[in-house]
Amino acid sequence: MALQVPSFIKRVMVRCRNGKSGHAEPPVLSGGWPLVGHTVEFVRGAIELLTRAQREHGEVVAFQVVHRKMVALFGPEAHEAIFRAPDSVLSPAEAYKLMTPVFGKDILYDTSPERMGEQLKMLLPALRDKRMRTYGEQILGEVEQSIASWGDEGVIDLVDYCRVLTNFTSSHCLLGKEFRTGMTEEFARVYHDLECGVTPIAYINANLPIPSFRKRDIARARLVEMIGKIIEERRSGGVTSEDFLQTLMDARYESGAALSEHEITGMLLAAMFAGHHTSSVTTAWTMIELLQSCAFHDRVVTELDSVFGSDERVTYQKLREIVTTEAAVKEALRMHPPLFMLVRVCMQPFQFKNYHFAQGTWLVVSPTVAHRIPELFRDPDRFDPDRFAAPREEDKRDYAFIPFGAGRHKCLGNAFALLQVKAILAVLLRRYQFDLIDRDVRTDFQHLVVTPSEPCRVRYRRRMPVDIAHSVSTSAVMSKAAPVALASKCPFSAAAVSDTDTAADVQASNQTSSVNKRIVEIDRDLCQGHAVCVNEAPDIFAIADDGKPGFDSCRRKACLNFNEINGLAVIF
Repeated sequence: MALQVPSFIKRVMVRCRNGKSGHAEPPVLSGGWPLVGHTVEFVRGAIELLTRAQREHGEVVAFQVVHRKMVALFGPEAHEAIFRAPDSVLSPAEAYKLMTPVFGKDILYDTSPERMGEQLKMLLPALRDKRMRTYGEQILGEVEQSIASWGDEGVIDLVDYCRVLTNFTSSHCLLGKEFRTGMTEEFARVYHDLECGVTPIAYINANLPIPSFRKRDIARARLVEMIGKIIEERRSGGVTSEDFLQTLMDARYESGAALSEHEITGMLLAAMFAGHHTSSVTTAWTMIELLQSCAFHDRVVTELDSVFGSDERVTYQKLREIVTTEAAVKEALRMHPPLFMLVRVCMQPFQFKNYHFAQGTWLVVSPTVAHRIPELFRDPDRFDPDRFAAPREEDKRDYAFIPFGAGRHKCLGNAFALLQVKAILAVLLRRYQFDLIDRDVRTDFQHLVVTPSEPCRVRYRRRMPVDIAHSVSTSAVMSKAAPVALASKCPFSAAAVSDTDTAADVQASNQTSSVNKRIVEIDRDLCQGHAVCVNEAPDIFAIADDGKPGFDSCRRKACLNFNEINGLAVIF
């Protein structure tokens, strides 16, 4: 017979466990060593630690890394509490000091919140709809150039190919044509060394005397030289361009001060980190998952052949129509989010439900673990892009699907990354058939950016016109069998309008649309500004010519992020 504990003793035990305030302390993860806690397990395999934490305790669990108390939180309610908290309460800057050696001193997370806000505003022009259209053309040109020497068949390492390709596309779009034209393999090597210096151990100390950190510092110094040369040549020659480098050269702080070369380099690196690493690994993972899922691979190829035809040029508009392909990309992002851990530091005591977190506590969100919770995503270990289609729409629950984070610090490069991935897939899968040679592909969690293991070789064979013709002829059958219709994740609801629509077009659209376009409320705590809205849902958003807020604002909670930006998304 089990020993019965008297009820009054239970009440005393609860009060002792909860403390004088009545707030519960989070449960502690099992294991750990004296003094250093779970440090060894964290360094050896942070994702395994976080996965074990969620399985042991569910929504909230504490663990210790060196001298830091960390608490991992899982699930939409916990995610919302963290992502919606203001920076004065939960600070990303304190956690992401590890990026200071990469971006540089006094840039983004290493500066004041006010200065960081000004710098983030400078990133937004790179994400506007007109700029994205230009990027699409540049990306497609780079993909075509990358396969020009492939021939009819051969073998490539997919991960390495995607890494080099997106280095070229990102540098072309952000750093300019002259930088891309003069690029050698040195840039890919230097940038790779920079990325490899961002590891989980950097959370402990980003300046340890270890080889990867030394390479990181050498790489950043070299990139400053390379980018500085372009800036000097433009200024001395009176040359201007339409790329993001030029945007930063022309940008001014509210005080009227221009950016230094150090700041321009740091901002460019921030933009490249926001778009490049996501594009690279997501392209590779999407290809890998499609090649391991023949049925969905065939549906994607059929869609691409149907939308683009046998020889139709890939365009920005057409890239918006490939919803089945986008579903595959989203599912790859669910299963393999580029950043497996997002962190905030409590700047003051913080409470979630009945749990109390003291000032200085590090709060951890893991998209990788959260996306595998069965209660949120049915059969989570299965590649199933149809989970995003009606009636399932498993990504519709707020703060459940968070591959780019959420709230005011949601990744600014998500739209750029998705554009790159879809453009690359649209070219590759229409031109070639692929087969995995190394089928046992694992996930490499040694860096903060989650990549497939290498080698990851694929064999390619050029598709013949008869293959494409057959695919197009069967598109109707395939689409009837299991279509994927993605509803917009944009936080607003309105009729479609593009930056080329005339007033008459807008009026006609308003007359024919059954959608209620009147918007009465905006959540400024979460709104990231017009740039992200336009690029995530260009069929819904447009920007006023004067850049000012137009008509009303947002009818629902904004799931994007950025506070008090002039020129919010406007609906006509």
